[in-house]
This record gives sequence, structure tokens and C-alpha cells, in this order.
Amino acid sequence: MSIACTLKDLDVVVLCGGMGKRLQKMVYDRPKCMADINGKPFLDILINYVAAFGFRRFILCIGYMGDLIKQYFHDKGDIADILFSEEREPLGTAGAIKKAAPLIKSSPFLVMNGDSFCETDLLEFVDFHKKKDSASSMVVAKKIKHTDDYGFVRLDDQGLIASFNEKKRDDSENGYINSGIYIFEKDVLSKIPSGMKFSFEHDLFPALIKQKFYGYKTDGIFIDIGTAERYIEAKKIFNLRQKALL
Repeated sequence: MSIACTLKDLDVVVLCGGMGKRLQKMVYDRPKCMADINGKPFLDILINYVAAFGFRRFILCIGYMGDLIKQYFHDKGDIADILFSEEREPLGTAGAIKKAAPLIKSSPFLVMNGDSFCETDLLEFVDFHKKKDSASSMVVAKKIKHTDDYGFVRLDDQGLIASFNEKKRDDSENGYINSGIYIFEKDVLSKIPSGMKFSFEHDLFPALIKQKFYGYKTDGIFIDIGTAERYIEAKKIFNLRQKALL
């Protein structure tokens, strides 16, 4: 069976629980992932992009103003099956995945940030993960401006992640940034404690270094709406992309 035929069976877990404090002056009436992008919520654009590859089962990890997310997708209806894992208290990126564990059926499963977009061939990414027999894989993008806001990733000659420096300056020409897209085998969940705040970047990733944790390189565009400046930039980029499709 081809990889393309199996994507519909892989769960996609999307982290949507953040408050987005740096964006609240512009986006104050909804969670950050629902910020309006030329008439559509950012999260809707992200899910539509991923679903176009053949993924059909999405688990949204919600927290702050999560009812607005549930209501939007309930009213919208779609070809995708959308489930919700709700946090009463913030659990961090890895903690949110652990909370969603009872809903995760597939191994491996895809994880994405709900407030960023990285143009990536997800079919190739899944194929890469399987061919490497990887336990964990991360899409890494070329460094961009605002790089001090992102985790720098260094790869060894085999493509294994050799180091991960979260939001620390790195002037190397060979560095990459964490795009916020991952594939994990379900066993990785056993490394995350239940019911407590736990971060990918500071807690989980250091434990995965050198343990079949591979980086998949992409040259695709990377968009993050975490600040007012980047949100305005994202709207411009998506507007140009939409015009190019007309």
C-alpha cells in the first residue's frame, strides 16, 4: 500500500491552546489560531492545506477561548473528522499532546502548531520518516528574519538532530529553525508525564536527541502569526498566494 493511501489513517494533532499575548492588541476577541486572514481563520487555512494531502482525522488541542474553535468547526462541517482535546489549565506543548493521547489512534501521528504555516510536502515528510525508521521527525526550515524567536536546529551528516537551542542566537550559515511540524511514533508519549506542564522544546526534545530523531529539510515558505508584525506579513503573503491561484 502506498504512503498516499495511508495518510487518511494518520492522526493530525494541532496545538491550538495558546493565548497569543503578543497579538492580543490586534486579535483580542478570539484565540490566536483563529486570527482572520483575508476573511478566513488561520486555523481553517492550515487544516485545508493539510487535508489536501489526504489527511482526514484532526485532533485540536484547545484551551484559551476554545469554545470559539469548537463552534466554528461544528458550524462549518467538512470532509475532515475533527475532534477536540480541551485543557482546563495550560499544559505546554508536549503536555497538550499527552492530554490528547486517548484520542490518538495512529502510530505514527503528525503534530503541528496551530499558529504557524510551513510549506512542506507532507507526503514526502511521512515517507522520509518511514524510510529512516525514525522514532521522531521534525520539519526544519531555512533561517529567516526574526530568527531569535525560533529554536535553532543542527543536523549531523546522517540527518539526525544533533542539537536544539531554543530561541538562542545562532550565526551559523548551516543552521535551521524548528518549523513546528513533527511526526512521532506513539511510544514517544511514554516520555511525557501526565497532568503537568511539559514543553517540547525544553523538556521532550533534549531527551530525544540522538535517539532516531531526524530533521527533514524544506525550502518552503514559513509563516508565523505570533506578533502583530508577523500577522500583518502573513496576511500579505496569503493574499499573494491566493491571487497566484486565480
